[in-house]
Amino acid sequence: MSFKTADLCDEFSAELQIATPIFKSFGGRSAFAGPASTIKCFEDNSCVKEAVGEPGNGRVLVVDGGGSLRCALLGDLLAKQAVDRGWSGVIVYGCVRDTADMAGFNLGVAALAAMPLRSEKKGEGQRDVTIQIPGARVRPGDWVYVDQDGVIVASRKLT
Repeated sequence: MSFKTADLCDEFSAELQIATPIFKSFGGRSAFAGPASTIKCFEDNSCVKEAVGEPGNGRVLVVDGGGSLRCALLGDLLAKQAVDRGWSGVIVYGCVRDTADMAGFNLGVAALAAMPLRSEKKGEGQRDVTIQIPGARVRPGDWVYVDQDGVIVASRKLT
């Protein structure tokens, strides 16, 4: 799928939510898109691990980690699993780690920052719920488009 978020904004601005420009690219794919699968968790990546172990079918995993900068919710092992299971990308409103390895994967990864400390695994979090990242509300099944210019969310496939 070929797209530019700037072009999508020009054509579909009334339909879009545009995330606040705080996300940095950490994956091997700088542009990615797909229907959203959502997670809401805080400093516990149990649900992330569960999700990337399932078939991605070209979806984008969007994780509302509450913006925590205290630990990573995605690392190289889970990112590799996401690649192997067919996820298009992962957006983390929080941190990731093992970014040098992640940069070599055919996976889009957008997050706030890198942080070497892993998260706890307490089995907490919610999957496939409406979440909020700065500037955009994301519902399961919404279409998410990410490139060097930003993150946008639409209620339907645009391209």
